Amino acid sequence: MDAAWHVMGGRALKTPSPFGIMGIVNLTPDSFYDGGLHNRAFAGLEHALALLEQGADILDLGAESSRPGATELPPSEEMQRITPVLAGLRNRAPWAAVSVDTYHAATAASVLEQGAVIINDISACAFDPGLLDVLVQYKPGYVLMHSQGRPETMQQNPSYDNVRHQVQAFFEYNLARLVRAGVPENRIVLDPGIGFGKGLQHNLELLAHPEDWLGFGRPVLMALSMKSVFGGLLQLPPAQRAPATIAATALLRARGIFWHRVHHVSEARQALAVATAFGAASPE
Repeated sequence: MDAAWHVMGGRALKTPSPFGIMGIVNLTPDSFYDGGLHNRAFAGLEHALALLEQGADILDLGAESSRPGATELPPSEEMQRITPVLAGLRNRAPWAAVSVDTYHAATAASVLEQGAVIINDISACAFDPGLLDVLVQYKPGYVLMHSQGRPETMQQNPSYDNVRHQVQAFFEYNLARLVRAGVPENRIVLDPGIGFGKGLQHNLELLAHPEDWLGFGRPVLMALSMKSVFGGLLQLPPAQRAPATIAATALLRARGIFWHRVHHVSEARQALAVATAFGAASPE
């Protein structure tokens, strides 16, 4: 099985290192972490370019917050935030691989026409069923993420009979559904959705067993950066979760996770390089 991640146009993403980094570009005024630091077009573009300079392999543009309790943003407003940054990247960094974090079909079709090559969807095409038609038509790279509920309500007492088995069953069902509909399997990566409709123990149980998702033969994208799992585990506010994020990123690379979605690209690259070197080292 081809385990590379292919994106729109059919090209396989190549990285200069034996790991991949997706840099987060929040274009929202209400991000759980940076609180809208880059929500203006110029600031968002400059931040995206800085992440490229630091070594991001993919830029992930998000215009609608998916933090717990967030409300839905109309696609028209989503596009008002995304389009200027996409245009700037086409002009100043046309080689950049751009992902857009959206579950709206209209937004996905528009950004793919404007040069994005990946759709990062928290909903598995459940919030806007028309998104599946867009994926079949354009065949972009696609992040298939598990979540329980919508952002407005997902952290209101999430419950599972067996979180590991239920996430595995979700991937098995939805991978088959997407491929059956006409999305090439080599376009899809898996994201277990840490913090999306999961309590602390659910998150920790999933993180202790990455082999559950690696067994599907598809790359895995881990999106842990600055998340509430560190708040629950260490009683830290978002601004103080960077060291824990870096430690978890290195540990998960050692467990076989290739792709990592992070806010701090240069620090993540150092941690991933160390984890890779230690893993490759042989005893004397």
